[in-house]
Amino acid sequence: MDWRIERAIYDVSLHHHWVGSLFHGVEQASIPLMVVITGVLWFFARPGGDRKWKLACASGYASAALGYVIAYVIHHLYDRARPYEAHAIRHPWSSSTDASFPSDHTSLSFAIAFAVLAFDTVAGVVFIVVAAIIGVGRLFIGAHYPGDVLAGLAVGLVAALVVLRLLPRFVAWVVGYVERVTDPLVSRIVR
Repeated sequence: MDWRIERAIYDVSLHHHWVGSLFHGVEQASIPLMVVITGVLWFFARPGGDRKWKLACASGYASAALGYVIAYVIHHLYDRARPYEAHAIRHPWSSSTDASFPSDHTSLSFAIAFAVLAFDTVAGVVFIVVAAIIGVGRLFIGAHYPGDVLAGLAVGLVAALVVLRLLPRFVAWVVGYVERVTDPLVSRIVR
């Protein structure tokens, strides 16, 4: 079933090359984009003011790191071949040979998105839309099965929940140290 759904999605890219090329570009920029836009949140906070955006940024990074670790462990427990490896399909947009389950791109993107959502609904929804585009793009370039992307979403959710529920003091502590460096620099720039 997973293969049939993936094949139907991937066939769109094969018949409309621009779709695969578009999502290949999304794939190339996805993780750097998520890292940068998460980092930008830090600078929405005024130096010495409300720490919401700094906490959202730090929680997003911590969630992504934890999501990566969880996905890494799962990869070593269950080494599922990528669709283009298992089914010998033409795959001009992706060539990774690491485990397909779960999708790392999706895991990290949703981990960040769910963490940001906990701090701000509007920003969180924007992040979730971007994460969803990244996850769907993984299907269109033939890099993952739908189950891999759904598992990535679940890993991201679990990672964000762990960080938000079990590590808020640690995140606040890290924010406290980092803002000692960034606040004076930002204050000089904003003046």
